[in-house]
Amino acid sequence: MKRRAKNQGRTTFFVALAFLLTSCTTVGPDYQRPVMEVPNEYPVPAESAEALPVAEGWWSLYSDATLDELIAAARTSNADMRLAIARVSEAAGLLREANAAYYPEVTGSASATRTGVSNVVIPPPQPGIPVSRNQYQISASTSFELDFWGKFARASEAARANFAATQFSRDVVELTLAGGTAQAYFALRSLDAQILVLDTSILSRRDSLEIAKARLDSGLASELDVYQAQGALSDALVQRRDAERTRALTERLLAVLTGRLDLKLAPGDLFSLPVPPTPPAGLPSTLLERRPDVRSAEESLHAANAQIGVARAALFPSISLTATLGAQSAELGELLSRSGGVWSVGAGLAGPIFDAGRRQARVDQTQARRDQALAGYQRSVETAFREVSDALVNVSESAATEEELWVRLQAARNALDLSNVRYESGYSPYLEVLDAQRTANDAELAFVRNRQARLAFTVDLMKALGGGWQKN
Repeated sequence: MKRRAKNQGRTTFFVALAFLLTSCTTVGPDYQRPVMEVPNEYPVPAESAEALPVAEGWWSLYSDATLDELIAAARTSNADMRLAIARVSEAAGLLREANAAYYPEVTGSASATRTGVSNVVIPPPQPGIPVSRNQYQISASTSFELDFWGKFARASEAARANFAATQFSRDVVELTLAGGTAQAYFALRSLDAQILVLDTSILSRRDSLEIAKARLDSGLASELDVYQAQGALSDALVQRRDAERTRALTERLLAVLTGRLDLKLAPGDLFSLPVPPTPPAGLPSTLLERRPDVRSAEESLHAANAQIGVARAALFPSISLTATLGAQSAELGELLSRSGGVWSVGAGLAGPIFDAGRRQARVDQTQARRDQALAGYQRSVETAFREVSDALVNVSESAATEEELWVRLQAARNALDLSNVRYESGYSPYLEVLDAQRTANDAELAFVRNRQARLAFTVDLMKALGGGWQKN
């Protein structure tokens, strides 16, 4: 009868435990993606309706092996990239720690003591019991809190969302780093082209100076022409030196971005870099969802929402189970004997009675953080939409500007040739040659800089679209 009653008691305990485990609820609001009011399509129509979807390695569209190598180096060696990867590893560890709360923690212990008692105490030691004795003990204990209110579930949900947000933040760093490297490379190639333009201008102005000197010696011109020609040559030399300085600084920037501090790049041709195709017309604004910064902001919102449940669970009592299993003996040789076993099983209930509103204040704090994260998500969506629209405008307008600058450049070159012929023939003053030289030099540099800006705007578009687009 006693054994039957004991078995019935155990059965009742495990049935009650199973009921507690299966009837757990999860407090706090479930996450739902907020609705952001943005237009269905970007307001600026794209130019090419037959553009192909962009692959993940969007920088390969520029068909430049040096650029590919620089971006590959930046993605592996840049300090910001390595920092972002380390933060992902940290978030992964926090997620594993949060998931471990579902399982009991078992702690083992072992001890050996020798104790001596006094013979002159009241009451005195019982006869036959030694005043000095040994005690050996080995045990394993556990304490496990039931996730009755879903506190651990919400904490795990928040950790998963934070882990995802950190991964997307790493993608933001990677995308930004690739874009910055590409734009710095385009700036370097633009400076190479500008230096070539200035070299040509310097040669032309040296020739003009020699012509002015020859005309002065022949009595066909005054010293003013020589001074003006010398000043124009010096101006071109100063511009070239400034371009060389800027190129050196840009090369150092690329060295830092790629983690290759000894980087040296030979001059290259800016106009050998193709301009990538523009997106197809009617580009949907749902492409914002692929932007890593938008997705990171949403996961941060998800994590903040889950933390509300963690805070609310603290308002309710917690139920914990404890157990100990081990052995205890006065003789080491009998420690593992059947008669030396000891065990205990217990359950506890603890809950707040009065905390002056401290726990409710924590709930209010988590709700406020959720509202902040929601505002951050809204801002990221609105910023993303604006950046894509701005990039589309810049790409379109810079392409149209390039056509106009080319017409201007051809006219400036023709005007320079004609002014040189007229001056050498004595039909016009040297002032016309100077004006034509300045105009042609400015037109050449403006054409080069616009091509750099056009390429840079295409990078802005790739970044704004999260690395490209997919054709519907």
